[in-house]
Amino acid sequence: QVQLVESGGGLVQAGGSLRLSCQASGRTSTSRAMGWFRQAPGKEREFVAAINWSSSTYYVDSVKGRFTISRDNVKNTVYLQMNSLKPEDTAVYYCAATTHVLLVVAALTTDLCDYWGQGTQVTVSS
Repeated sequence: QVQLVESGGGLVQAGGSLRLSCQASGRTSTSRAMGWFRQAPGKEREFVAAINWSSSTYYVDSVKGRFTISRDNVKNTVYLQMNSLKPEDTAVYYCAATTHVLLVVAALTTDLCDYWGQGTQVTVSS
């Protein structure tokens, strides 16, 4: 089992920044890749960014150039640096981990994620 705990969400004005953290514990060696997803009210959960153990990354087009995913393998922590935030970024952000072997990190989907955090709210005001 892998436990994931997110932190760092909050309320920020448009154009501002936030950094989300996801602390992993348990059998973290089984995790092949980790990612961030988000879910806005009334919408399905969507992929935001992913990173694997070799630090290959992939982003959804809407956040490219604004968000950066990174990881600290010593601390078992994944980060999501979010800059130039927009009101449409408002959502609950979830950290997830997969034990599946992915040919490319871009293949990470909600169905392939084995573990999820509890989520952290990000609200961007206009």
